[in-house]
Amino acid sequence: MKQALMAALAVMVSGTAGLAQDAAEGEQLYLHHCATCHGIEATGQGPMAGVLVIQPADLTALQGDGAFPVARVVRRIDGRDPLVSHGSPMPVYGPYFEGRDIAVKTETGQPMLTSQPIVDLLAYIQTLQDR
Repeated sequence: MKQALMAALAVMVSGTAGLAQDAAEGEQLYLHHCATCHGIEATGQGPMAGVLVIQPADLTALQGDGAFPVARVVRRIDGRDPLVSHGSPMPVYGPYFEGRDIAVKTETGQPMLTSQPIVDLLAYIQTLQDR
């Protein structure tokens, strides 16, 4: 049973996870749910930034000189690594980002399960690293 699950997960990660990402959908999700704090340009200068105890991250600089931190970003968005800057874990839209689990490959090559909306957000945030 365990081997079958691992084989299925490997198939999902190897071929379809990259194809399942929709950066255009991720951009729409970002503009609707994230730009209020992180800003339209994703530099952490959104209109709500001034009232937050912890300032929003500059999402255009997550990669730095290394690999894009997929696991850290997924954990922050889905609440596994909560950030209580505005009275509740980020995102305040948490239930919206739940749904069908999809495996994504982390920067270490390990699979990680998350939802389709988060996969789309990841795809969009990754496009911001080249700006």
